[in-house]
Amino acid sequence: MVQFNIITLFPEFFASPLRTSLLANAVTNETIDVNLIDLRHYGIGKHRQVDDAPFGGGAGMVLMVGPIADALADLPRSHRILLTPAGDRLTQDHLTRWSEMDSITLICGRYEGVDHRVAEHLVDEEVSMGDVVLMGGEVAALAIVEGVARLIPGSLGNPESPVSESFSDGLLEEPQYTRPARYDDWEVPAVLLSGDHRAVDAWRQSQRTERTKQRRPDLWEKISGPEDAEA
Repeated sequence: MVQFNIITLFPEFFASPLRTSLLANAVTNETIDVNLIDLRHYGIGKHRQVDDAPFGGGAGMVLMVGPIADALADLPRSHRILLTPAGDRLTQDHLTRWSEMDSITLICGRYEGVDHRVAEHLVDEEVSMGDVVLMGGEVAALAIVEGVARLIPGSLGNPESPVSESFSDGLLEEPQYTRPARYDDWEVPAVLLSGDHRAVDAWRQSQRTERTKQRRPDLWEKISGPEDAEA
């Protein structure tokens, strides 16, 4: 089981997703446990202040280091991740590594950002959802919980699912089809109806390769090297 601690100003954001579908099953089956920590509980003064204006001026407010440090001090030591646009871009490799850990703490940024002393002194790594700016780190935290959960045995109905999907071997997944075999003039590739499992496997691999080359040359370059990526 992986224990998730999520430090957030909006714990209610997670209520519905944690009660839905496979994520709810993961909680019920105790493959994951999610502990929601309301940062406002550690706020300063009667108004539970957690943010302040940035030194040097500028727009927006910044989450203060004190409340976050106090929240972390109340938790057992775990792998700490700050969710921020300045972090490393989230990949499947991150999720795979984290799925082997016992405890992970996710710190959700908000407003204009987080006092940099949190990144400098209180966390183990910084992670971003990608080259986008969101209202806060809650969406990223939920994506991480779901992405890690599905890699833990017992979370998915089919244990083979994580093995053959996109990014499991660095490639995108092949196109998928289901019934009917013909819809209007749109037909399923004949090889998938042939019953020849070897031919189907070869088709799937070729599709994965070609899709990755065309749609994600950055991934293909990691697998094959710069020369093949340019071909």
